Amino acid sequence: MIRKINRDPVEPAAGNGILSRRIFLEGTLAVGATGTGLSCASAEPLAVQPWMKTPGSGFVGYGQPSPFESKVVKAFLPSPATPGVGASRTPLHLLEGMITPSGLHFERSHSGIPDIDPDQHRLVIHGLVKRPLVFTVEALSRYPMQSRIAFIECGGNSQVLNAPQAQPLNATAIHGLVGCSEWTGVPVSTLLDEAGVEPAARWVIAEGADAAAMSRSIPIAKAMDDALVCFYQNGERVRPSNGYPVRLLLPGFEGNMNVKWLRRLKLTAGPAMSKDETSKYTILLKDEKAWQFVFPMEVKSFIARPSPGLALRGPGFYEISGLAWSGNGSIRQVEVSADGGQSWAPAALQGPILPKAPVRFRAAWQWNGGPAVLQSRATDDTGMVQPTRAQFAAERGLRGVYHYNAIASWRIDEMGEVNNVYA
Repeated sequence: MIRKINRDPVEPAAGNGILSRRIFLEGTLAVGATGTGLSCASAEPLAVQPWMKTPGSGFVGYGQPSPFESKVVKAFLPSPATPGVGASRTPLHLLEGMITPSGLHFERSHSGIPDIDPDQHRLVIHGLVKRPLVFTVEALSRYPMQSRIAFIECGGNSQVLNAPQAQPLNATAIHGLVGCSEWTGVPVSTLLDEAGVEPAARWVIAEGADAAAMSRSIPIAKAMDDALVCFYQNGERVRPSNGYPVRLLLPGFEGNMNVKWLRRLKLTAGPAMSKDETSKYTILLKDEKAWQFVFPMEVKSFIARPSPGLALRGPGFYEISGLAWSGNGSIRQVEVSADGGQSWAPAALQGPILPKAPVRFRAAWQWNGGPAVLQSRATDDTGMVQPTRAQFAAERGLRGVYHYNAIASWRIDEMGEVNNVYA
């Protein structure tokens, strides 16, 4: 928030107009930097609008967004031949902060969204345990709960940036398979402790109650660490598209492993080698090689504003804003560039900065009206730095569609139009 005016000019922090982040850290802004307001002397008198002259609408059982925000919706393509297979994307370029509203959280379905009666749903824990257990949803809700703010990102998010040529897509179409919520539920470790884990157990097979019976193998160390069986998302019951009545949360791990509509946890000595961890969700490399069972989503960031579809309205002061996250820990630093990576400046990070949760970053930019290429580069607390596209391609090649985390670029032309480019 801008709290005071500093009459000293704000010094540039990098080339092509990136200003010091002290604008945000100290609450200062140089006079005339924005050029966005009207002075009291020239402004029209404050009008009494029609909505001030009659009473407004009454109460409703569940609040809805303003009709003026009707364009803030998830993006998705028409369903393919198989009903319910596909994904919808979070409209990231139209949101703020770090939390994704429950109704706008991206969704990925392998066979549609099941209509589950919570009174009939059961969660079974069996396999290499001393006491196989069957839980109703009501019984699970009696256990002590915890809440975690965590992102979930589809392993295939941003895969279009593997294409040989940059595609004319916006931030939501490219990066929108990610969302962040406050998730509340029972630690998986509590339930496994009650079942009694056999020494030979090394993996947990999680299975969903959708028509695809989607299942993934999870290291038991993760299940005993920070995994949750969740009933609540942002304070309300998990939405059907996100796993109602019960879903698994594995903070930082690829989205497909956070099994929705959870019905079974089977402890085993080895992985299940299910279709979703063999035919899919393996990382194709160069020279016909592949990585399998790579679970955490690596450090990543992107700029949400400016971005394609949000044109600039003439030279002047703008805020560069975006999100950064890492499945290996918390974000330590985000840098921004307006000259395609030739120079970088640190952005201001908006708290809270939490492990395995997105951070909103902000940078001040004085656009001179000329061509610019905006980029962001994140570093997490393990020291991992977001790679350039060239570095990513040198290590892994560009054959795969999973775990793409290279630096993304937006080009701004003299008219203020923003486009996806490779830089």
